[in-house]
Amino acid sequence: MIQADPLSTSTPRVILVGVDLGAPNFDGKLEELGLLAKTAGYEVAERVACKRRAPDPALFVGSGKADEIKMLAQATGATEVLFDQALSPAQQRNLERHLGMPVNDRILLILEIFAQRARSHEGKLQVELARLQYLSTRLVRRWSHLERQSGGIGMRGGPGETQIELDRRMIGDAIKRIKERLVKVKKQRATQRRQRERRDAFTISLVGYTNAGKSSLFNALVKARAYAADQLFATLDTTTRQLYLGEAGRSVSLSDTVGFIRNLPHGLVDAFAATLQESIDADLLLHVVDASNPAYTEQIAAVQGVLKDIGADDVPQILVFNKLDAMHPDSLPLVPQDVMELDGEPMDRVYVSALTGEGLPRLRALLAQRVAERSGTDEDNTPGELAGIGDAPL
Repeated sequence: MIQADPLSTSTPRVILVGVDLGAPNFDGKLEELGLLAKTAGYEVAERVACKRRAPDPALFVGSGKADEIKMLAQATGATEVLFDQALSPAQQRNLERHLGMPVNDRILLILEIFAQRARSHEGKLQVELARLQYLSTRLVRRWSHLERQSGGIGMRGGPGETQIELDRRMIGDAIKRIKERLVKVKKQRATQRRQRERRDAFTISLVGYTNAGKSSLFNALVKARAYAADQLFATLDTTTRQLYLGEAGRSVSLSDTVGFIRNLPHGLVDAFAATLQESIDADLLLHVVDASNPAYTEQIAAVQGVLKDIGADDVPQILVFNKLDAMHPDSLPLVPQDVMELDGEPMDRVYVSALTGEGLPRLRALLAQRVAERSGTDEDNTPGELAGIGDAPL
């Protein structure tokens, strides 16, 4: 993406573009793309939404709309254009030539955010792998310098090897090295999982749409200080803590994982396989939902899609409808705990507020019930009795 002038303190201004191709739940106001741009450090200068039956093969939006975007950029001082849909390398190259400025899509935007937020060695490796895999598809005739011959005596590369071939080979070598290092990380995680299994540990993973409040709930449950903020992808690296459940008389392992998002780049899902392995191997998933978001049903569907992609769709779930304190009075639940059908399966649902603590005792009681069911110690604890514990203070 375009880099801001290091001598300037102004925020780079971008134009957001979304194309309605008839897909359900089109974000006409480009709100999520705007949040992503803000998270990455950009200022939104203008938003453009249009409707087409199919993408234009050359410019995605067509020449007329491209001319409109160019005039908007000149009028608003925007220096870059961000598309909500994935662009092909050819479309991206043609748009940049037509508009005379950098053009990128939400995939690269998400990758940039992940690169900014990754803290652990593993997280940085995973982001770099996803970035290289994305760039490897953008080499074909994107930059003119890639067409120069660089082979010959005393030169890097073989005889007659073009710069694009050299760059492609260098990226391929880098991808291979990172994959080899990630294999070692996976082996280390497998060893840790075997140790937990020997200890008969019960593992719970928090999953959910980005900014649903997973990290806030994690902090509230285990009294931790994991980073939490009202922004997309505030947390990237998995954090695990012990959660003591007095009702069950034992501790469980609770992990906070990266937030999901619609149209999450498949390369990113693959690159984060080691981190998301926590979800695959969990005994129980706490699917955190932003109950105050009008589009929560679409967000649930997006999370379920990612869980299916990583092979965790068959792990038992509890739906945790968070942000009870932010819900509109007309949409408040009639009961604090019920059952919701998801993908044809009934699932326990509990309403909580990680901010105020409301509903957390009930959630802890439900977790204790699940632990007891697996360990076979629930014979003397009926669901009704355990539900009653939920009204006790933390």
